[in-house]
Amino acid sequence: MKSNKFFRNSAIVTALLASLCCITPVLAVLGGLSGIASTFSFLEPLRPYFIAFTAIILGYAFYNAYKPKKKDEIECACDDEKVETKKSFINSKSFLWIVAVIAVVLITFPYYSQAFFPQRDKPESKSELSANFPKGVLRTNHIIKANLEIEGMTCTSCEQSVDYALKSEKGVLSAESSYKTGIAYVQFDDTKVQPEQLKKAVENKVGYKVKKIQTIPEGTSNEKEN
Repeated sequence: MKSNKFFRNSAIVTALLASLCCITPVLAVLGGLSGIASTFSFLEPLRPYFIAFTAIILGYAFYNAYKPKKKDEIECACDDEKVETKKSFINSKSFLWIVAVIAVVLITFPYYSQAFFPQRDKPESKSELSANFPKGVLRTNHIIKANLEIEGMTCTSCEQSVDYALKSEKGVLSAESSYKTGIAYVQFDDTKVQPEQLKKAVENKVGYKVKKIQTIPEGTSNEKEN
């Protein structure tokens, strides 16, 4: 049982290590802890290995728990029955399943992390922005596109955190980031928000560094950079 306890604990640790790089950006933007956003980003390249280790460790723990017991092991278990009764749940198969569920929840965090972000009001559409101008005032085109080159994004949780921070700025029509390219594609009304404010939103709320901002007037192709 002691060996199974070791494997259960190891599974939780490796699963946690596999998810830390994805959990911290969400904590940064929702909890105002921007300083921790990229703390564990160095673990991202090791994530597949941590997941593999977790699967192997849990597999062995389940094998150990469900394999047929030998006669001498059964007799030994009877002798220690009183001692084991106090720790029966911790050493039980049910607890092993709980550990397995926790490990899966941690590892799959990037795929459901968007559930932690509260729904925001839908950004104003172009027609609504135009309608806000007084009658008789000719509205010029103030819709701007911008590419923000961001350092530190490593997974989909990072993308969602950056998108949430940008969309929380008044005047932002849309925001879509990609951790693969390291770029956030934003469309905004420059009468309500400026590129520098978008930069501060990412750096102050999420904690990632914005290396470069490229603004593109509407109507110009906003192609993704390689």
